[in-house]
Amino acid sequence: MKLKEINDIAAIDYSERVTIDHPADKEVCKRLKKTTNARICVGRAADRLKTETLLRFRADHAVAVDSVWSYVDESLMDAMGFFKVQTMVKDKEEYITRPDLGRLFSGETLDRIKQQCIYAPEVQILVADGLSSHAITANIRDIYPVIVDGARAEGYRVGTPIFIKYGRVATMDKISQALNAKVTVLLIGERPGLATGESMSSYMAYESSPLKPEHQRTVISNIYKKGTPPVEAGAQIVHLIKLMMQEKKSGIELKI
Repeated sequence: MKLKEINDIAAIDYSERVTIDHPADKEVCKRLKKTTNARICVGRAADRLKTETLLRFRADHAVAVDSVWSYVDESLMDAMGFFKVQTMVKDKEEYITRPDLGRLFSGETLDRIKQQCIYAPEVQILVADGLSSHAITANIRDIYPVIVDGARAEGYRVGTPIFIKYGRVATMDKISQALNAKVTVLLIGERPGLATGESMSSYMAYESSPLKPEHQRTVISNIYKKGTPPVEAGAQIVHLIKLMMQEKKSGIELKI
């Protein structure tokens, strides 16, 4: 007996797909779906989700899980010239269960950074896997050159780019302090939702250090092709770098 081929439900474009049985206005539903990633206009089977909706939900959940447990291709970081370091986390499981270790470096690692990376840069760019390695793989090729070229065009001295394995946001404070950087930009994979595993955030701070509060950071989130496109986000980051250098402040103190 010939088996029936089953289509990959994750490959279906749901941006216009309406699965309500008898919508009053299907075109209005399509327009609504284009404005959001939320699961609207999907219909019901009695008081439950339809099978198709449930399967897509589970497929999207699987993508989110895969994003958390995946790894950044370090050959990509090598090809782009990144200096590679690792936090005090030993493996992915410890990264998930011990966020405190994902904020720390060993003394030996900090010494390597000080010895082998440009000291006192005006702009220091960092990349960390965070909670979605897919986000780095999907966006870094587009956003990184825009930031570097833009910062250099403004006349700023750009430091050695650093990739942080098993990194959390606070790693930017340790590296900024170690290198005496003026503006530090951290690109990090966001915690994935059920709409995408490719969303990345940029955390920026002027003279970032562990002694400064969280509200010193300026953030651009939802960076990916269906959110803020990486090239556009890169241009925004360059603009914010310029403001921070002019105003000598960041976070809630920086008036945008």
